[in-house]
Amino acid sequence: MLYYLFDWLDRAVDFPGAGVFQYISFRAAASMVTSLLIMLLLGKPFIRWMKNKMGIMDEVRTELGLEGAERKAKTPTMGGLLILIAIIIPTLLFAKLDNVYVQIMLGTTVWMGMVGFLDDYLKKTRGKQGLPGKYKVFGQVVLGLAVGLLVTFHPDITDPLKTTIPFVKNNEFDYTWLVSWMGPWAADYAWVLFVLVVIFIVTAVSNASNLTDGIDGIATGVAAVNGGALALLAWVSGNIIMSGYLNIMYLPNIGELAVFSTAFVGGTLGFLWFNSHPAEIFMGDTGSLAIGGIIAVFAILIRKELLLPLLCGIYLVEDLSVIVQTTGCKIYRRKHKLPTGQPVPVEKRPLLMSPLHHHYQKKGVAEEKVVMRFVIVAILLAIFTLSTLKLR
Repeated sequence: MLYYLFDWLDRAVDFPGAGVFQYISFRAAASMVTSLLIMLLLGKPFIRWMKNKMGIMDEVRTELGLEGAERKAKTPTMGGLLILIAIIIPTLLFAKLDNVYVQIMLGTTVWMGMVGFLDDYLKKTRGKQGLPGKYKVFGQVVLGLAVGLLVTFHPDITDPLKTTIPFVKNNEFDYTWLVSWMGPWAADYAWVLFVLVVIFIVTAVSNASNLTDGIDGIATGVAAVNGGALALLAWVSGNIIMSGYLNIMYLPNIGELAVFSTAFVGGTLGFLWFNSHPAEIFMGDTGSLAIGGIIAVFAILIRKELLLPLLCGIYLVEDLSVIVQTTGCKIYRRKHKLPTGQPVPVEKRPLLMSPLHHHYQKKGVAEEKVVMRFVIVAILLAIFTLSTLKLR
């Protein structure tokens, strides 16, 4: 909204300094600072309100024997609401709201926040039974379907079925090639494949973010790193000079997403102020599902979805650790014909506990050290992801 106000002031009355709002870099920086300030100013009052008035505490399984479980069980949750507020308000203030990419990201934030909020609220009112998993997946599928259709058919989005392949010189890839066997129908129906890919990516990344949110500061720290990398990718993709120099797809108007992504970074960093060990508040599914959905949709919009396994390597490994653990235990249970209810011996499991961060906790690594090491790995992966712009 401020963009339009200062644009009018610049054109109508030649107001001194109003023209600076034309620069994405200025508005992105202002968005990040505003997001941080919102988080820092509202953090303490929100925590007191959740703890004293609402009484909404996290549901932590103390019987698992994890470090600090008793303390965590008394920590308020649903802090993801703060993150959403810190993302939405600066975006509304500093972004061009008629930009379709910004509209999609705001819709993604609100929708996934609602799905996560419903899960957290039901956990509070029904004990540990929140929103059933199939309904969470349904919400993710609806988002993926909506985003896929908007990207495909919206008139302001050019070359919707093209994306970027890392590590190759001729790096533009058209999804139509995957259905070339359909002959003349390929161009008309390739969008169906693209929409299915979008649904899969949104569901996978959102769930992986949810799994990663298990110890103080880990999901927030990793998300901030990923958001910073995506902000840079959006800016260079929307800058005709930089995209030409880097020989990547130029996407008109996509640079406006830098304003959104810096708000995302500011919100997650600001939340880390309160969420670092020992956490004063947890984000809950309100935050973790929304963060994963935001990262997935953002990468799809800037045509960098094929970089997600690299950029979000932490999410990928956390997801795989759960799959490996579940599969390994099922195989052992079937092989040794364990009766229902009898757990697989710890020494026979692939991991001491899943997701992976809990495995390291069980090995005796301090929670703070696990978080910092995961964030360091996330930074290295982000740097490597950005290097793919020229590493071909």
